[in-house]
Amino acid sequence: MGNVVFRLSHNGQVSMFPAPDMSRVKWSKAQKKQRRDMARASAYGHLAIQDPEIRQYYVELAKERKMNPRRPFDVAVSDYFDGNDLLWKKLHGDQQKPEDWCW
Repeated sequence: MGNVVFRLSHNGQVSMFPAPDMSRVKWSKAQKKQRRDMARASAYGHLAIQDPEIRQYYVELAKERKMNPRRPFDVAVSDYFDGNDLLWKKLHGDQQKPEDWCW
């Protein structure tokens, strides 16, 4: 709606913010890398929680880490950033994952 962004948070509250103007922003190499890595981790998280076994693993891991067990996606993204890709291990075993691999 115009220059306003509405955001629905995970707890159901709605917030309203002015829309950011990113037209003149020049992203650094580190920022581009972080955005790419986050996109990959997010894609992994969405696929990981669709698998019932892996989802249950992340629910249990959330309990161990004292995180919200109703949000296994958050734990999956965090785990992916720590270098743990359970989907790759489940589908490809001990095969070497290519450097540029993305779900």
